Formats: sequence, C-alpha cells, structure tokens
Amino acid sequence: MTRTRPALRLAPSVYAVLVAAGLSVGATAPAAAHVSATATSTAAGGYTQITFSVPTESQTASTDKLEIVLPTDTPFSSVRVQPVHGWSAEITEEKLPEPVKVGEGELTEAASTITWTAEAEHAIGPDEFQTFTVSVGPLPVDEGRTILLPVTQSYTDGRTVAWTDPAPASGEEPAHPAPSLTVTAAEADGHAHSTTDQATAKATGVATVEATAAAGTETASVRTPYAGAGLGWAGLISGLLGLAAGLTALVRARHH
Repeated sequence: MTRTRPALRLAPSVYAVLVAAGLSVGATAPAAAHVSATATSTAAGGYTQITFSVPTESQTASTDKLEIVLPTDTPFSSVRVQPVHGWSAEITEEKLPEPVKVGEGELTEAASTITWTAEAEHAIGPDEFQTFTVSVGPLPVDEGRTILLPVTQSYTDGRTVAWTDPAPASGEEPAHPAPSLTVTAAEADGHAHSTTDQATAKATGVATVEATAAAGTETASVRTPYAGAGLGWAGLISGLLGLAAGLTALVRARHH
C-alpha cells in the first residue's frame, strides 16, 4: 500500500521572498555533467540536508521531471523538501516489508520516493541546471555505510536517464553513477549538526563578541573624560602647592 502526500507548489510571490532571504538554490555550478548530491552533514544518527544538482545534458530537450528513490532498508523517519519555483514535489510513502527500528522508535512505513515535476515554462533547458534540496534523518548509526540515492531524470522529448549505478570497488566512476553519501562518525555530543547550524552558531558567537567589544568601547569612552578631568585637577593642585612653596621661600629670604 502506498500513500502520497499532497504536491507542494511555490507561488511566484513566495519565491521572491525566498530569493530575497537568500534561500533560493541553484547559485553554484554542478561539479560534473551528471546528477550529483552533497550533504551538509554525514554524521551517524544525525539529520542532514542533501542537495541534488541536476544539469540538462541534452541540446534539444529540457529536464521536466526528477524522481529520487530513498532507502527502505535504513529508512528516514523525517523527509522534507525545499520548494523550487515552478516545480511541484510529491513524497510517496509505502509500507515497509518489516518494521525497522529508527532511533528510539520503530517504522512500519516510510517515504520511498520523491518526485519533482516542472511546469512547462520552468523545465531545465539546455546548458542549464537546477538544484533540489531535501532534509532527511536520522541517518543510520553504523559508520561507513553507503546510502545510495538513485535518480531518474526525464526529458521533454520522452527520454529518461537512470542515475542508478553504484560505484565499483575499483573506484572507477560508472557511466551513470547514483548519488550517494557515506555515513561518518557521530558527533562528540551525540547529535549531528549541519554545517549550516555550525555557521549560524559561529555567526551568533561573533556577533556576541562584537557587541560586547562595542559595549566595552562605549563604556571606556564614557569613562575617559572623567579620567582626564581627574588628571587635570591633580595637576592644578600640584601647581598651586608649588606656587605656595615658592612664595613662602621668597618671604623668608626677605626677612633675612
């Protein structure tokens, strides 16, 4: 039995807001002329954002559909997609052959595929590419496991390209490699944080330090006039005492 979640569509006005906020994807060129994937984190047991880079290799047709197959032997309990302007996203769930323990819970069904479909005017044309980002987790807890994420790319002329080949042990890249990620060691605190979270934390820390430094500078600038005034009064008093001592010596000299 399968269950399909409602398609997601992004209105142009919302897309404009995302662009203004810097949340739009597709700002960097793909690393190679095939579908590839990069993850913000691969730490065992953690959550991550995976970005698929999809170039159109055809010179006569456009990419108008993308289907990603998710693992069912190590299923994700959480799957979310980032909206892409002009594309609808559909997550299909299906019943697992047998329950799978994930974290402290147990899954009997999970997301099995994600399908993006383009509106006609938003298909990825020749010499263009687009990125599609998903948030998934938790990752398996066993370090070193490779997770394959096969992708089928469809073109407007009816042609399809299946990026489903696993990398061979020899390390040579196959003709149509499947995007994949390899699970790494868990974070020291037991929680995996994405590089985005780390960057945010770092930025917040820098902002706090800068604010503290600014506050200290302001305090110093307020105190400085009083410090200068104190030195001025001390100099004046010292001068008067010196003048008095001089007059006393002069008077004594005249009496002698």
